[in-house]
Amino acid sequence: MHFQLIIKTLFLRLGTWLAFSAIVGYIIGSVWVVVALACLGIIAWHYRHLYELINWIWQSKAISPPQADGVWGDIYNGLYRQTKKHRQKQKSLNDKLRQFRDGAEALPDAALVLAKDFTIQWGNKKAQNLLGVRTAGDIGLRIDNLIRYPEFSLYLEEHNWENPCHIVSPVNSELHLELRFMAYGTEHLLFIARDVSKIRRLEEMRRDFVANVSHELKTPLTVVRGYVEMIQMEQDAFNPHWQKTFKTIESQVSRMDRLVEQLLVLSRTEINVDNYDQQEVNVPEIIENLVSDSQWLNQEKQHIITTDIDGNIGLLGFETELKSAFSNLLSNAIAYTQSNGNIHISWSKQGDKVKYSVRDNGPGIEKEHIHRLTERFYRIDKSRSRDTGGSGLGLAIVKHVLNHHNAELTIISEVGKGSEFIIFFDLKSITPIKKTP
Repeated sequence: MHFQLIIKTLFLRLGTWLAFSAIVGYIIGSVWVVVALACLGIIAWHYRHLYELINWIWQSKAISPPQADGVWGDIYNGLYRQTKKHRQKQKSLNDKLRQFRDGAEALPDAALVLAKDFTIQWGNKKAQNLLGVRTAGDIGLRIDNLIRYPEFSLYLEEHNWENPCHIVSPVNSELHLELRFMAYGTEHLLFIARDVSKIRRLEEMRRDFVANVSHELKTPLTVVRGYVEMIQMEQDAFNPHWQKTFKTIESQVSRMDRLVEQLLVLSRTEINVDNYDQQEVNVPEIIENLVSDSQWLNQEKQHIITTDIDGNIGLLGFETELKSAFSNLLSNAIAYTQSNGNIHISWSKQGDKVKYSVRDNGPGIEKEHIHRLTERFYRIDKSRSRDTGGSGLGLAIVKHVLNHHNAELTIISEVGKGSEFIIFFDLKSITPIKKTP
């Protein structure tokens, strides 16, 4: 509306000026000369204001525009209004940018904004302390040119940001960092480096404590077991009450011994994180041996155990760890499935993965318990676990084994119908079984 009013005013003034010059020219007898002079005057007036506009835009430091009447006054007012809006928006953006930077600097972690090609766009001061990245001098460089670790380069190549990458700080070998990537808008990545040195030290202290205590418990347990067995050899010298007492002691010592053994296995599994020591493992042979060895566990309940094993599929990994994981799933199925139940073990390819599956028709597991089964010492029914000798460490061991083999555990269960525990391995971990002639 305001624009249309300005246009009407412009043409009205121009028409009035030309009409007035024509009347003056008619009076003095030179219409076209006077009209031409009027047009030249109009052009000169416009050029003068145009010069002032150019000078204001390019040379003048004044915020306010030159003073003018008529259409140029409207132009200057419009430009000033737009400039003022732009300055207000710029001030608002600067305030938001300052708030963002203040927030980023307040983070306890190193934060970098990267382009999709991993070039550095921005970073906070913590990035220099933990990663050695100088925001002023390293902008535009790829992050892997500054953090030169093989595991980090492999982490970038895989583009799998679900799990973090752990490295030693490039500027301080005593600091251990946890690195994570996450999408930041559509064209950038947010790179976070967190100092986990204290957590790592606490984990090492916990592992050392568990390992040391477990080792120390082995000797007294062995001594107690030996004396109990000696006493039981002379069971005719004791009345039934004492015979039952010593049998209970022997049972509890055996349970404690199994718990200590599992703690030792868990400690070794947690410490063993070097993937470079992996070897070709004959998985079909391991499974067949486990099924054969498990028959003595099955003497009382008489389960029907069936297998479906692809004899051509092996794995690249740690044989003792894989054997422990497979054995834990099988022994759990035997322990928690009712007598004369069905247990099916399979080892085969499924899509782009290979799976080890143990399926039973036991009592099943309620949904609210499934996501906690891999926690240490977590047991659904403590009384039932105590009866079956369960310690709550079996699936925790399985979890750590799978972390070392880039595998994942899936649990499918329905109360009253049974459960299936499935370990999925990537196809890149498969090795063919070498047949002996």
